[in-house]
Amino acid sequence: MIGQSMNSRGVFRLSQLDILAMPKVHPLYLQALKAVYKVHTYSPEAGPEALAELAPRSVGLAAGGESVVPGALLAQLPALKMLSVFGVGYDGIDVQAAIAQGVPVTHTPGVLTDDVADLAMALVLSVARLVPQADQHVRQGRWPQGAMPLGRKVSGARMGIVGLGRIGQAIARRAAAFNMSIAYTTRTEKPESGYTYYPTAAALAAAVDFLVVITPGGAGTRHLINAEVLQALGPQSYLVNVARGSVVDEEALVKALAGGVIAGAGLDVFANEPQVPEALWSMPNVVLTPHMASATHQTRQAMADLAFANMQAGLSGQPLLTPVPECAASQER
Repeated sequence: MIGQSMNSRGVFRLSQLDILAMPKVHPLYLQALKAVYKVHTYSPEAGPEALAELAPRSVGLAAGGESVVPGALLAQLPALKMLSVFGVGYDGIDVQAAIAQGVPVTHTPGVLTDDVADLAMALVLSVARLVPQADQHVRQGRWPQGAMPLGRKVSGARMGIVGLGRIGQAIARRAAAFNMSIAYTTRTEKPESGYTYYPTAAALAAAVDFLVVITPGGAGTRHLINAEVLQALGPQSYLVNVARGSVVDEEALVKALAGGVIAGAGLDVFANEPQVPEALWSMPNVVLTPHMASATHQTRQAMADLAFANMQAGLSGQPLLTPVPECAASQER
């Protein structure tokens, strides 16, 4: 095992190895790392000299779910042994380059499943029942002047889920409690789920009242929800996105909302975060949240704990807790 030493209580711990942290890594994750390692924040603006000094001794790379780690950066880190991501999504990481370099990549699935599923249902309820608008109706003193417009009933409606992984299944369970019928689309049909399968997002959209997107990001799903899908969804139905902003063609979505092609949208993610199209700000049929699906004290701490545990495992030669699927598959071969 690399870099072990005995502490004052006679317990082995990793010595002060150097860890490179990508910008904006969550403070809870950084706090855990700094208690054990020497942590250096990578700054692309600092120039190649700064990286050249750190590269020969950086054995770990800490990243967030929105971090971009290209193969070119990995190639500059010859001592790298481990890349641990704080987040379930890792579409900004060049995983194949990491595997080719012998660097395992981990993420934090499972611990944020409930929170993301909860927010998906919150957005469904908020956009259908006009919850943010009703709050402003009261706060701005408009109630005495008249009643709110009517909303859309959620219980008993039809939900379509784009992606039926851990989070998609958790959303389905919550929807079932609202007596909603459930259908889905995925790359591969999952007959064991018991839900109705549609082979394409457009076919699914045409059959549901709420289309909830919870598929991974990346090139394979970029603009999966496009103008054709939105047209199929129709003027009485709603889009909810708690996946990645890249999965939805944002320009097509703005046009669909403005033109009444769909009834409304609940959006937690956007194409160019934290920049959100101004056209969405004043739309009364849209609910916007700042990529906060996993943003609870309990879940962010659990994510930090798991990301840190993965880093420790990778650097001490122990089995990884939650490798990304590509790394798990490469280890099995």
